[in-house]
Amino acid sequence: VKYQHIMITYIIIAITCLVSYQAFNNQELFEKLSFKPYKVVHNKEYYRLITNGFVHADWTHLFFNMLTLYFFGRTQEQIFTAVNGEMSFILFYLLSIPASSLISLFKYKDDPRYSAIGASGAVNAVLFSFILINPFSTIYAFFIPIKAILFAILFLIYSSYMAKKNMDNIGHEAHISGAIFGVLFTILTLPNVINHFISQF
Repeated sequence: VKYQHIMITYIIIAITCLVSYQAFNNQELFEKLSFKPYKVVHNKEYYRLITNGFVHADWTHLFFNMLTLYFFGRTQEQIFTAVNGEMSFILFYLLSIPASSLISLFKYKDDPRYSAIGASGAVNAVLFSFILINPFSTIYAFFIPIKAILFAILFLIYSSYMAKKNMDNIGHEAHISGAIFGVLFTILTLPNVINHFISQF
């Protein structure tokens, strides 16, 4: 694949790294940009629906999200650009941040303690968009090769289970919401993608 249109992916990665780095060293900024459903709903701080996707907990959190975006964002950017123009991928990515927070927004809107950060939901949107188009490609989950369609199924089962258990501080709801949005946005904006998906079988 010749990556002729990959500037937006690099720009998103650069901005995310810069903002995350600033927030690592500034707790006030970190809190200001975090996704807090209570403040979104009750204080009308709607900007948090976007800004939380550019803040991360630590370097490891940032690295894995940006590494995934680097590998899959370039392919999806080229596809979206070829079909719908240069701004379509940035629109897709920016919309995927609030879309991935919708379940948590309604679930925790009255809980002032709940807070979330990270690009995981948006990155999952990109990843599942890729999987819809390339279901039988081989991807690497923690360096283990696996078919993309199988990874998608296992990932959604695991995320659903963990979201119900609520055993950790990971936003599993955001992962699910992001994945669903990525698939729906791709279906709605890329003609014949469903036929292409079926033809892979």
